[in-house]
Amino acid sequence: MPKNQKNQTVISVENISKVYQVGEVETVALDTVSFTIAKGEFVAIMGPSGSGKSTLMHILGALDTPTSGTYTLDGELVSSLSDDELADIRNRKIGFIFQAFNLLPRTTALHNVMLPMAYAGIPVAEREERAADALTKVGLANRIHHYSNQLSGGQQQRVAIARGIVMDPAILLADEPTGNIASNQADEVMEIFHTIHRQGHTIVMITHEPDIAAHAERILHIKDGKLVNDERNTQKTQRVRKPEDRKTG
Repeated sequence: MPKNQKNQTVISVENISKVYQVGEVETVALDTVSFTIAKGEFVAIMGPSGSGKSTLMHILGALDTPTSGTYTLDGELVSSLSDDELADIRNRKIGFIFQAFNLLPRTTALHNVMLPMAYAGIPVAEREERAADALTKVGLANRIHHYSNQLSGGQQQRVAIARGIVMDPAILLADEPTGNIASNQADEVMEIFHTIHRQGHTIVMITHEPDIAAHAERILHIKDGKLVNDERNTQKTQRVRKPEDRKTG
């Protein structure tokens, strides 16, 4: 992380709770969760099924609002915004990467990456230039005109990462980003995450896989709606392959 980013808080969550009510039954999905994330950090959020990590992801992604507590993203108080304001925040400040890729199948990699910029009203020529640059950053310069269904699962996830970073968001929010791809492709995808992290992007990754979470520099553990552990990963995995380690031929 660049030194000048170390103390810049991009995410501040204070006493976030989320309660769902169905009839007279009340379910507490999150219970007074608090943490901050600095600009340029790579953070994994872990927890078993039903732990509340998906609810937390929806709040961090401005897809839902908390019942109580505050969430501030890049200086903007998100927790009290209207639906239209939340949609605006999602487009301007959050890059999403989903387990299922969420690409348009009969659309090229280039045009998939251009989509967020179309919603933002960016001119076509600039969209094409920025999309091509983002695809180059994830190692797909020679695949920009391929359709999604012509790409492997790992390549499709690279397109999704390029789409996530093309608007230069405040955070890149990845939901189980390796859940739908083979293990060797998962290594390649995590290598891309390391690359864009080194470029200064803030990454928040939701996962239930310890070996994937181990790629992050910090891991938040959620259980029964509570933050039970916030640990600095001092032995961050080096499983990501370096170019010189790869076999040729």
